[in-house]
Amino acid sequence: MASTLALEVERDEREGTYGVVYKARDKKTGEIVVLKRLKISKKEEEEGFPLTFLREINILRTCHHPSIVHVKEVVVGIKLDKVFIVMEYLEHDLKVLIEKMKRRLTQREVKCLMLQLLEGVRYLHDNWVIHRDLKTSNLLINNKGELKIGDFGLARRTQSRHLLKPYTHNVVTLWYRSPELLMGMKRYSTAIDMWSVGCIMAELLTNRPIFDGKSEIDQIHKIFEILGTPDEKIWLEFTELPGINKFKFVNKKHNYLLRKKFPSISFTNTVLSNSGIDLLNKFLTYDPNKRITAEAALSHAWFRE
Repeated sequence: MASTLALEVERDEREGTYGVVYKARDKKTGEIVVLKRLKISKKEEEEGFPLTFLREINILRTCHHPSIVHVKEVVVGIKLDKVFIVMEYLEHDLKVLIEKMKRRLTQREVKCLMLQLLEGVRYLHDNWVIHRDLKTSNLLINNKGELKIGDFGLARRTQSRHLLKPYTHNVVTLWYRSPELLMGMKRYSTAIDMWSVGCIMAELLTNRPIFDGKSEIDQIHKIFEILGTPDEKIWLEFTELPGINKFKFVNKKHNYLLRKKFPSISFTNTVLSNSGIDLLNKFLTYDPNKRITAEAALSHAWFRE
C-alpha cells in the first residue's frame, strides 16, 4: 500500500513480542506518530502474510472510539518483512507513568482513568472483540489525561460477545490473567478482560500490581491468598476446570484479605469506600459468568460518590 505519509524515524522506542515500536515525524505536517513494525519470520514470509497480523490490523482499522488508539494507515514495503502500522502518538504508557510518580494517584484521578478504560472495553465487547492482554503497559495516555487502549496483538473478534469456541488459554500477561485461564479453560468470554480491568484498578490505587506471581502456580496462590480459595458454592465449574489437579490448595477464607488491603479508614494503606470495594470485588469475581460487565461497571455507584 502506498503511503501518503513522508516519515522521519527519530528513535527506537521499545521492542515487544509482536513488533518493534518507533517514534516518527511526518515531514509534511510535523505531526509525531508511532510506527509499529510487525515481526515476520522468514518462514512466515515464505508462507504468506501471517493471519495473526491480519486480525490485528483488521480490528484496529475497524475500531473507532476515543478510548482506543487511532490507526492512521498500514504501510507495506517491497518485502513482507517491512509492514508498519502507523498510529497516533501518546506521550506515556500508564505503567511507566505510575512508576515514575512520587505519589499515589488520587481516587478522582483513578476514577477518571477507569471510566475511560471501561468506555473503551465496553466498545470492544459490544463489537465482539476480546482484547486478551489488558494491562497498564498497554494503556497509553497523553499530556491531556486522555487514556487509550493499545496493542491488539492478542485481540480476537468472535461471533459471540459472551463465549468463544475453544482457543488457547495462554493469553493475557501473567499478572493480569484470570483464574479460568490459569487453570486451563479454553472456552472463555469477555469476562477475562474484566478480570484484567480489576487488576488494573487495584494497581492504579496502590501503584503496584495486586497479584505479581512468578509462575502460573505462584500466580494462582497469590490470588487465593488475597481472595480466598474458591469452591463450587461461589464458582460452579471450579472442580471441572482442566488444570484443577495441577494445584494443591490451602483453604483460605473467601475475600478476607481484600478488604484488609483496601481498608475504609487508614493512615498508611490505600483507602477505599464500601462502594469502591464492591466494584473491585465484582471485577475480581472467580466465576466468569458472575463477573461484572463493562457496561454494568460504568453505572456503578463508586463513580457517582
